[in-house]
Amino acid sequence: MKINQHARLSIAPMMDWTDRHCRYLHRLMSRHSLLYTEMVTAPAVLHGDCERLLGFDPSEQPVALQLGGSDPVQLAQAATIAADYGYAEINLNCGCPSDRVQSGSFGAILMEDPALVARCCDAMIAAVDVPVTIKCRIGVDDQNPHEVLPDFLARVSAAGVDRFSIHARKAWLQGLSPKENRDIPPLDYDLVLAMKGLFPHLHLSVNGGIATLDAATEFLAKGMDGVMIGRAAYHTPAAILLQADGRIFDDPLDRTVEDVVALMLPYIAQHIQRGGKLNQITRHMLGLFQGRPGARGWRRYLSENAHKEGAGPEVVEQALQQITSIAA
Repeated sequence: MKINQHARLSIAPMMDWTDRHCRYLHRLMSRHSLLYTEMVTAPAVLHGDCERLLGFDPSEQPVALQLGGSDPVQLAQAATIAADYGYAEINLNCGCPSDRVQSGSFGAILMEDPALVARCCDAMIAAVDVPVTIKCRIGVDDQNPHEVLPDFLARVSAAGVDRFSIHARKAWLQGLSPKENRDIPPLDYDLVLAMKGLFPHLHLSVNGGIATLDAATEFLAKGMDGVMIGRAAYHTPAAILLQADGRIFDDPLDRTVEDVVALMLPYIAQHIQRGGKLNQITRHMLGLFQGRPGARGWRRYLSENAHKEGAGPEVVEQALQQITSIAA
């Protein structure tokens, strides 16, 4: 399957959430969905601990690295390093509204400078053989999205980018926090859908406020090439991902949530043997049983015990009893 096909359903890059442990868990629930890293800045890749920042388990594939930056030379160098690590895609962040990102002149503020984005993408495309893609907003601050978004897509695609994930909200760089920017600006799905009509040759995914597979399949039926789901896939991963292979990719996965927990145990044991902590993994597993009897007990047991010294896979097995004892 080509990566554009995997991108029919993708899990959004989310800071402090979509780390390697989260992605390993998500891959156990969907073999085909495209997974993204947290955003990593190009300077961090060039000057930091690459193994810590970029390392991943091969079983996570297909997995894409999201880069932050606005310097074409730095981005090309960082993309080259990432490609050598084996990432299937390099994604440039043009959507994050945080103050820290703005001060570095990247993220959503790049919506104001599509020419610079085009230069950045041109440099990365020249440096690597894997696809270079964009995640963006429909505009920022007082921009008119109906003018800004098509201009942005036209200019950046002219540099060779043919896949965009579009968060269907503006980002307000002044006056709203990053959290508020995920909820307060109104969604404009119609504008994103209209972009598919204007740019039929581009692969366009819609992102923002999509919480169910039913909603995802509706967007695909309306002509979108892909759907990117964020917080819902993190907070209720089984509800999104366990059915995704069958409903989105026509290749059902015969696996239960209990199966997923069992498959996580060897990974957890290995992580602890390497000096890791149990709660570094289990914090991503809290929502696995959301909506099922015993879910609260599962969350409570993990929350109260996974951080303790010496906690290992047995804590997860004991938490699972909160579910199985009810089902028995």
